Amino acid sequence: MDATGRLTNVQLELLKLFQYNLPEAQLMEIKEILAKYFAKSASDEMDKLWERENWDENTIESLKNEHLRKK
Repeated sequence: MDATGRLTNVQLELLKLFQYNLPEAQLMEIKEILAKYFAKSASDEMDKLWERENWDENTIESLKNEHLRKK
């Protein structure tokens, strides 16, 4: 749901798909497809960030040691 409590466009489309009673194997396959899609999207965004910010391995090491919590 979005901040207003309404379903998002993705949720509405998935509800259309899941109106059918699928066998467990097909349900697992769909979950895997969705997981791979979102993992690829996240990876693509990280690649863009690396390129845009000129990051390298030293940047990652620095970020691992940085405290990002707000007080």
